[in-house]
Amino acid sequence: MSLANGFLPMTMEEVLELGIKQLDFIYVTGDAYVDHPSFGHAIITRLLCAHGYHVGIISQPDWKQDDSITVLGAPRLGFLVSSGNMDSMVNHYYVSKKHRETDAYTPGGTAYKRPDHATVVYSNLIRKKYRHTPIIIGGIEASLRRMAHYDYWSDSFKRSILLDSQADIISYGMGEKSIIEIADALNSGISVRDLSFIAGTVYKTKDLDGLYNYELLPSYDDMMADKRLYAKSFRIQHDNTDPFNGKTLVEPYSNGVYVVQNVPQKPLSTQEMDDVYALPYQRTYHPSYEAQGGVPAIAEIKFSLISNRGCFGGCNFCALTFHQGRTIQVRSHESIIEEATRMIQENDFKGYIHDVGGPTANFRQPSCQKQLQAGVCKHRQCLCPKPCPNLEVDHSDYLSLLRKLRKLPNVKKVFVRSGIRFDYLMLDKDDTFFQELVEHHISGQLKVAPEHICDVVLSRMGKPENAVYEAFTEKYRKLNQRIGKNQFLVPYLMSSHPGSTLKEAVALAEYLRDIGYMPEQVQDFYPTPSTMSTVMYYTGVDPATMKPVYVCKNPHEKAMQRALIQYRNPKNYDLVREALKLAGREDLIGFGRKCLIKPGKMTGETIPGKEHRNKNKTDGFSKKVSQKPGRKKTIRNVHKQKNLTRDH
Repeated sequence: MSLANGFLPMTMEEVLELGIKQLDFIYVTGDAYVDHPSFGHAIITRLLCAHGYHVGIISQPDWKQDDSITVLGAPRLGFLVSSGNMDSMVNHYYVSKKHRETDAYTPGGTAYKRPDHATVVYSNLIRKKYRHTPIIIGGIEASLRRMAHYDYWSDSFKRSILLDSQADIISYGMGEKSIIEIADALNSGISVRDLSFIAGTVYKTKDLDGLYNYELLPSYDDMMADKRLYAKSFRIQHDNTDPFNGKTLVEPYSNGVYVVQNVPQKPLSTQEMDDVYALPYQRTYHPSYEAQGGVPAIAEIKFSLISNRGCFGGCNFCALTFHQGRTIQVRSHESIIEEATRMIQENDFKGYIHDVGGPTANFRQPSCQKQLQAGVCKHRQCLCPKPCPNLEVDHSDYLSLLRKLRKLPNVKKVFVRSGIRFDYLMLDKDDTFFQELVEHHISGQLKVAPEHICDVVLSRMGKPENAVYEAFTEKYRKLNQRIGKNQFLVPYLMSSHPGSTLKEAVALAEYLRDIGYMPEQVQDFYPTPSTMSTVMYYTGVDPATMKPVYVCKNPHEKAMQRALIQYRNPKNYDLVREALKLAGREDLIGFGRKCLIKPGKMTGETIPGKEHRNKNKTDGFSKKVSQKPGRKKTIRNVHKQKNLTRDH
């Protein structure tokens, strides 16, 4: 069911052109229509079409106009609603709560084309016009707000999005299996109110008689009154994110209403993953956006390949456990190579495959064989605080895939940019993958995510201790030296994560001083829905232990922690000086080589005792240090003076 241009219909004229009297489903999305498998709306709509359903798309409707939701008429089976590839609040706001000036998922990068809390707004708009038509919400916003949750932007504890949106059911997670089950059930005549049996869904009910083997969570009202109860509830939810050993969860609300979360959908097999990525995507944005300059987000993914899904890394600030799960799902080599071959034939392909990966590029197999029968462990992580004895480390499959892609005609370079889990890499006794990564798959710099260097903070983050990162940087340096390359590491660093006081922030600044690295941009901790770290931020306790944890919430202290990471920036001088005094570290204010700032205002980017470094700024600094002997100075050369902003 595609038009002559290969896309799905977006207007009633296009629906009629296809000879369709009434669409089965209408997908409403906060993103521009991009028919590429990196976009959730593309996968779900193409999958439904492959199962014989007629689907149309309403992209970025004007929520201030009631009729914007009626342009395709009423669907026969239901509306599908998503905020887009990002939570609409993360899409709209920096961690400072200032509005972003652009939106990469909108034609021309224009901001303000979707509302705050888009899933709720769109669904209520639909319910206003179509009182009895089923509404199924999904995507990352609905998925991560499926139960009661803390909303950072309003600083409030919100109900399940299912209640606020007036939707009938949530398809959470990636949703390929659950959406087809929902569609088939509705098509068979089953009422949406009776869809209580589908894995990977959340529904509301007043009757629990048909449920068994479920766990009753604290009520919304009780959690509102006691934050610690929310921390306990979240830990239970976190322990039941596996489809093989998870339980049905029930969250009570007033007036006898229950929100019921069924167990997650089962992971896709390799064949199922291949089938999803073999659907007839156009791999670009809708041609109607061309006049507006296209959709900026396509640039990052057009020449990239998705190799896997899921992550057993266990970072506490990441929501992947709640959305994609901890079980690794992979595509076959044949599927990926076939997609790469099509990509190579595109007119604007320049010979570079920008990425081959997923949430974590070097995860291409389950963390252990036990997962295949019993699921992931409920009460322990695979990598942290120490690697599990059952962890199986093997990069051979990923290495084989990269070698095959390198040999394809017209391919000059295959990069790995989606992130390497360096602690997993260090556990591999065979260095072949690491060597070939350094030799063939880095574009001059490798992005890694140590996040911090203080173990007390790293433990709250769910990251390995700093000694692991230190060993990794040294090995990376030696491998570069062995093959005669001068490539850099770009370490992602985070300020103000729960557990980080000014003491730890100062320690991080000292570390950066010692390696001669100052990030151009810093990621302040961003409390997004359904992460362990966000629960710490809101409740002040660690859900894993229920022990108190320090939380930096004061905007001024957050600014000081962030400024310490960029202590060389003259604009940060006053904040850095204040932070050092408050931390009792005035020994770092002076003219000594170990000092961070001078007693008076800094001028330029000069560091006390190291004025020679400022001659050529960042690039000159790297080159100059690389000519000097000594281990510390050599390590400095490993770190490029550049970093990129990211959001969690």
